[in-house]
Amino acid sequence: MKNEFEKRLLTSILIMPIALFFIIKGSFFFIFFISAISLITIYEWFKLSKNLIIFKIIGTIFIIFSLYSAYLLRDDKGVYIFLFIIIISILTDVGGYTFGKIFKGPKLTKISPKKTYSGVVGGFLLSIIGGNVYYYSFMEDLLNTNHYFLISIFIFFISLISQLGDLIVSFFKRIVKTKDTGKILPGHGGLLDRIDGMIFTIPSGYVIIKYFIF
Repeated sequence: MKNEFEKRLLTSILIMPIALFFIIKGSFFFIFFISAISLITIYEWFKLSKNLIIFKIIGTIFIIFSLYSAYLLRDDKGVYIFLFIIIISILTDVGGYTFGKIFKGPKLTKISPKKTYSGVVGGFLLSIIGGNVYYYSFMEDLLNTNHYFLISIFIFFISLISQLGDLIVSFFKRIVKTKDTGKILPGHGGLLDRIDGMIFTIPSGYVIIKYFIF
């Protein structure tokens, strides 16, 4: 377990600066970045889906739609707002993993046996705290609201979508009896294992920010 955590931590330390570089640079760099992610995740999804053609088609369409939403969010709303969604998703994952390991407790669902109720609470808690810190540090002048409660509700919703997205991908992995979507990221599994929540939070966040918050 310790070795697995060390692999997970080291991988995160290595990939985060690379991802930030492409996200911050934007333009061609970001298009190249999300195009590469699209190809890798679609490949992993095809392997995961095996002979289930309908899953391959639906999953591929959704991945393309999600990553196109990432382009729109970064291009239309800027890097700070894009990173806001990403940070909420990451903190949800980190909070869920950390609280689940420390406090353990009852399992959440058979779909994903490692997930616990304490992990769910930890995901919400860390994302709301960290999300608010980020918002009031970098974004207070970018959105039409500075109401603490409304921002916290938005963060809670994105965190919820992230956790549901994780469960949806776990459900498909359970159907095909596969633990990970790949092996490209030591400690995490496949790239799709790493961004399973984000592919749901990015389009959801984009719609809310574009049509309701701005």
